[in-house]
Amino acid sequence: MPTLGWITPNPAPPHQQVFVMASRFELKSLSDVPKFLIKSLSSWSQVKKARGAYGASLIAQPFKRVFYTLSAWEDRSTLYAYAKADPHGEAMRAMRPACRRSTFVYWEADSAQLPISWDEAKRRLDAKAREDAAPGDRAA
Repeated sequence: MPTLGWITPNPAPPHQQVFVMASRFELKSLSDVPKFLIKSLSSWSQVKKARGAYGASLIAQPFKRVFYTLSAWEDRSTLYAYAKADPHGEAMRAMRPACRRSTFVYWEADSAQLPISWDEAKRRLDAKAREDAAPGDRAA
């Protein structure tokens, strides 16, 4: 399961702002990978039916213990409703202790930009990770 390409559970209205989220998870151990993969597939099935989900993709790099998600939503509240609902909510609770580090970024985009590119998502994730690694360097 290296990459699950962009799916469109619900078509986004033309030229409407959408709420985008990208995440990167690094697991502590290779032994955590099978459980994370299984939980990811359950969450993937859930997103296909989620209200307000305009698109989603997943990249798995199991031997590096790294997983990326990218999704677009009607708004912040539809993303959070999905995240809290099971099986995703249970997966977050179960996998939190297995994560070495995680990075999340959020932004708004025009629906005409869907699907969001992985290059854009990774650029934003890398910038956020650098910012998080150097908290003393931020302007007050």
